Amino acid sequence: MHINFFEHTILKMIKTSLCTFLNMKEFLVSSSAVGGLKNFKQMKFTKLSFKPIAKIKGYLPLFFLLFSMPLMAQNSLEEDIKAIEPKVIEWRRDFHKNPELSNREFNTAKKIAKHLEDLGIEVTTGVGKTGVVGILKGKKTGKVIGLRADIDALPVTERNSLPFKSTVTSTFLGKETGVMHACGHDTHIAILMGVAEVLSKHNDFAGTVKFIFQPAEEGPPPGEEGGAKLMIKEGVLENPKVDAIFGLHINSGTPVGTIRYKPGGTMAATERFVINVKGVQTHGSAPWSGVDPILISAKIIDGLQTIISREARLVDEAAVITVGKITAGVRFNIIPESAEMIGTIRTLTPDMRKHILARVQQMVPAIAEAYGGKATVEIQNNTAITYNDEELVEQMLPSLEKAAGAENVQLTKATTGGEDFSYFQEEVPGFYFFLGGMPKNSTKAAPHHTPDFYIDESGLLLGVKAFTNIVNDYLAE
Repeated sequence: MHINFFEHTILKMIKTSLCTFLNMKEFLVSSSAVGGLKNFKQMKFTKLSFKPIAKIKGYLPLFFLLFSMPLMAQNSLEEDIKAIEPKVIEWRRDFHKNPELSNREFNTAKKIAKHLEDLGIEVTTGVGKTGVVGILKGKKTGKVIGLRADIDALPVTERNSLPFKSTVTSTFLGKETGVMHACGHDTHIAILMGVAEVLSKHNDFAGTVKFIFQPAEEGPPPGEEGGAKLMIKEGVLENPKVDAIFGLHINSGTPVGTIRYKPGGTMAATERFVINVKGVQTHGSAPWSGVDPILISAKIIDGLQTIISREARLVDEAAVITVGKITAGVRFNIIPESAEMIGTIRTLTPDMRKHILARVQQMVPAIAEAYGGKATVEIQNNTAITYNDEELVEQMLPSLEKAAGAENVQLTKATTGGEDFSYFQEEVPGFYFFLGGMPKNSTKAAPHHTPDFYIDESGLLLGVKAFTNIVNDYLAE
């Protein structure tokens, strides 16, 4: 069949609009839809003519209807994202008022699971003790994307006058303490619940979304397993197998409306070390008759800092060795028999981590021996390096820019804080970024893990937008 150029152009645009809306690889227009035309593949051009323009007018209503369908769908998505904000804030306040410590997030998990079940999402509970996993399938098969939110609170007594302030108390390491969401995990839960609700209404994507609500990010109680490691051990990244995982963290020092990110090492590997120094006890008036473990401890602390100042290549990335606790002695005039030091090591590259850990293990006993004593060191890994896959960051950066505006998505430097999201990234490519939670007119914010920690709730909606964009764009690749 022969049609002219203008007719073909209009019909091609109609075909494109239909394909976009229906997510079809090929669309054949029926004769009733376009007045007797059968298959676009069979169309041939005639010589350019202006005479059929009047005929084309008959197609215009259909064209405008079909052309508007993708726009209507997009508008509907944006409206649903905007409409979810009051719920997200309400959920956040409820979790903030009722915080639970690591591996004890029982009521938190129940609320999350009920919300997902009400949305018709497939739910598994008890993953990694109190974790909740939701699976939302798109209308077509495709890749599997993981979205993670941590759900535990901290043993911190809240100090503010918020109407939803936590007054919860608990016992932590045998000590009575207040409990507070002093790191913003309450906002993470609420954001991901909002994303789940929005996507459950707009699941016309090709693939699957796995919502991972993870307990014990702050670390399980002594003697217990927990956190990302345990969820991975129990198969959270399998059935279906996750292709890529994404996480965010609210930040009290980042202005609302902004997102910060870094390819590569973003947060540090964290190690906890315990050093035991053995000396010879004696009277404080006659130090020559014994071996002073306190003096040896001081020399060890000094030596450890030379690893950072003289051996670590700090022009590449930061590194930290901190001794946070020293225990020794019972009386002012007795040189004790032993001393104990506890501290942390933070590194941002695998090579630096390997070098520093090896040097600590070499240096500690050597310094003790040089002063007539003995020392042992035990190092326990708490988190791996939070390493953002460079290709994934480049691929998904436009999704963040679309959510916040390109000028509000900012490259940042690495931080020596730790995050057990890193264990997910050791298994699959991952991208972890920071969401602004500081009021725009503020210049100073209380740090995380403190009684005065505060988050501006107007920043939560951007988290919903960012995650929603990431899902739709990643699964469309």
